[in-house]
Amino acid sequence: MNIFKTLSVLLIFIFFSCASVKVSSDYDKNADFSNFKTYAFYKKGIDKVEISDLDKRRILRAIEAELDAKGFVKSEDPDFLISIFTKSREKIDVYNNNYYGWYPWYYGFGFGGFGMGMGMGMGNGFGHNNVITSTEGTLFIDLIDARKKELAWQGVGTGILSSSSDIQKKEENIKEFVSKIMMQYPPQLNTSTN
Repeated sequence: MNIFKTLSVLLIFIFFSCASVKVSSDYDKNADFSNFKTYAFYKKGIDKVEISDLDKRRILRAIEAELDAKGFVKSEDPDFLISIFTKSREKIDVYNNNYYGWYPWYYGFGFGGFGMGMGMGMGNGFGHNNVITSTEGTLFIDLIDARKKELAWQGVGTGILSSSSDIQKKEENIKEFVSKIMMQYPPQLNTSTN
């Protein structure tokens, strides 16, 4: 009986380990992204984010690395400003792990001698529910036109946050969130004409 419980918990763990960051983005179709070459962080907006300063720095370093890799340059006179916002919520998943199997070693009455042992295989106390609680986090990355002071692009990533105290794992999670969001920038503008 314990083997079924262990297997179900293992499968749930594997499911969560493979769960990825879901990303989306939105942008102002009138913004001229070809003019965005230099950037700076919008300190006033970032200071309001309710996460630890350590995590803020991890997020900002990850954003900076992604932008540098794309050829953008940090500047005191930027074309666009970057701000972030985070939110999280407790997520509860209930998995019903009722086992209604059959016993191949039980040969009762059945088709062609292959009895399914329905009377013996059903309702033997294998049924139970697993409740998994996790924290789902959302990271917003805003790119603001520095001249117009208007939001030009927003990327959003949502995924399960690791509750591990492993700093390396935390850094990897943050880099994954930021990397997947920033893959959406710059937006693929539809330049086709009809």
